[in-house]
Amino acid sequence: MIDFLLNKFEENKSQDAIIWKGSSYDYAWLIDRISFWRQTIASKEIRAGSVAILEADFSPDAIALFLALLEHTCVIVPLTKSVENKKREFIEIAQGEVAFKTVDNDNIEISEIGRRADHEHYLSLRAKNHPGLVLFSSGSTGKSKAAVHDLSKLLEKFKVPRHRWRTIAFLLFDHIGGINTLLYTLSNGGCLIIVDDRTPDGILRSIEEFRAELLPTSPTFINLIILSEAHRRYDLSSLKIITYGTEPMLETTLRRINKILPCVSLQQTYGLTELGILRSKSKSADSLWVKIGGDGFDTKIIDGVLWIRANSAMLGYLNAPSPFGEEGWFNTGDMVEREDDYVRILGRKSEMINVGGEKVHPTEIENVIQMMEGVEDVTVKSEPNPIVGQMVVAQVKISTNETGAEFKKRLRAFCKDKLANYKIPQKVTIISSPTHGDRYKKMRQ
Repeated sequence: MIDFLLNKFEENKSQDAIIWKGSSYDYAWLIDRISFWRQTIASKEIRAGSVAILEADFSPDAIALFLALLEHTCVIVPLTKSVENKKREFIEIAQGEVAFKTVDNDNIEISEIGRRADHEHYLSLRAKNHPGLVLFSSGSTGKSKAAVHDLSKLLEKFKVPRHRWRTIAFLLFDHIGGINTLLYTLSNGGCLIIVDDRTPDGILRSIEEFRAELLPTSPTFINLIILSEAHRRYDLSSLKIITYGTEPMLETTLRRINKILPCVSLQQTYGLTELGILRSKSKSADSLWVKIGGDGFDTKIIDGVLWIRANSAMLGYLNAPSPFGEEGWFNTGDMVEREDDYVRILGRKSEMINVGGEKVHPTEIENVIQMMEGVEDVTVKSEPNPIVGQMVVAQVKISTNETGAEFKKRLRAFCKDKLANYKIPQKVTIISSPTHGDRYKKMRQ
């Protein structure tokens, strides 16, 4: 199952595969460590097809173990510290059979959980002798859903050689973007740079120190880089490309980062827990229009909503009905505009605000407010209104000393000739705390 990866590792035995806590681990080390875990799995008599809970963040041993479990055709359920308060619930939903938990300095404890996983998706994987992957959604709009993937399908696209990058592991181990970063980097003989400090200073310091070339991140984190001015404190000459996804990018943020880092290419990505990461190509570094799809993916737009059919789509959820429609089409819930072969992501349909029958995209309003002097961050969402159904509200982080009333007055004056009256926020709250979670994705709910 992973022969193509092992062959790539052999070709690059003396090259850095992983950097962790300031130390480098070459591909020869990774090959040896996969062999160690292969023997350990056999000695513990862990059955092929077992549901393996992997409680770990990115680390050298966790990566080697992940690949050994994949080779053993286990169903892997990665759980990071970011879901600590939900781990017991997630392990129960996933029907975990054996647990691998990182302790101390990258040591891993193994324990039997004492149950037999019998979900139909697991039985299907075992019948085909294929490895699986379970990823939980963020649950921002309700209860987290457990998506079951056939890992052999996700691996297919990594058999085609691509660019070799020294890459920052910004997206988490239990996120589809993090798994994509891991497999892309290793399948091309690149180097995965693991960072403990995921602040703007921590990330940019690691780019300087380890000469990173690729940073996969989110628009929210890019905005934090801009606000922190951390780019002024570090040598970023090695950085060639920043990819961004997980949420819509604001035009103001994209324009500012292009001005700050003119020699860095900005590339929009698109993916979903249920489908994997699609191939993408931005119209230009300063454009929000992106071409998505490629081999194994079909797209269509129905009533302004993007639908996708993918060879790499999940088998289904463990704890929810199948979301696939006729002939395998998946409703992404993302509102888009089309221009020739390109689309522009407007935001989630579920986050659309209905003001007396008029539809409002939160990102449109955020983009205008973000242009105001002294605005550091803004999140727009809805609140119920007895007259018009919903009203537009804004939570704004500012660097000025204005009162809420003073800022609201300035905001209304600023927006007056830029937005229709029903789009101007009726309620404005000045905040000091961040409006994003551990995954640096804006939370509107």
